[in-house]
Amino acid sequence: MKRKTKDEHETVQTIAGPLLSQSARLVEVVLFLENEPVSLDKLQRMTGFSKERADAALSELNEHYNLFMHGLTLTEKSGNWQFVPSGDLHDRLRGCYGKKVDRRLSRAALETLSIVAYSQPVTRREIDNIRGVASDTIVRLLREREYIKVVGRKDVPGHPCLYGTSRKFLFEFNLPSISALPKLSEIDRARFVKDDEQEELFDEN
Repeated sequence: MKRKTKDEHETVQTIAGPLLSQSARLVEVVLFLENEPVSLDKLQRMTGFSKERADAALSELNEHYNLFMHGLTLTEKSGNWQFVPSGDLHDRLRGCYGKKVDRRLSRAALETLSIVAYSQPVTRREIDNIRGVASDTIVRLLREREYIKVVGRKDVPGHPCLYGTSRKFLFEFNLPSISALPKLSEIDRARFVKDDEQEELFDEN
């Protein structure tokens, strides 16, 4: 069966095929909900699948997404799996999600975003302590623009929110995962470290 897309009037061939198995659908949802690439071991723990079943579900997903030309592609790097935008869509997405981030965010916002990226999970007060000034307005801005999100609450009196980076942050900075962030110098590492980690850092040195 053939159809035409609304935006380009291209004629494309559609292919009828089997629906995804329940195992593949569960793995699909886990990968979608996780903020970072997921290792096979973690995927097994989260789904309760054996290694063979998890491998089979990933293979099924990969074949399905490639065959039916989804907007997302399943990728694997260093044993970790995640969905990323299909390569043929990058040019169209760049206008909304590309590297215009530097022009849209102030220097203070970029500094705060860097602190969250390197120190996550981190509370607003910890961000304030690292920056030396109040950051509540900037944290709210970064949340509104979906660069950061609440990832939990710290187990201290008051249970303040813990912040981490989002999928949008990874995409706009062209990072496959948080582990791909550039390494910090010792000076920057000491500045970005949280109060409750200072003693551990000094012990290492």
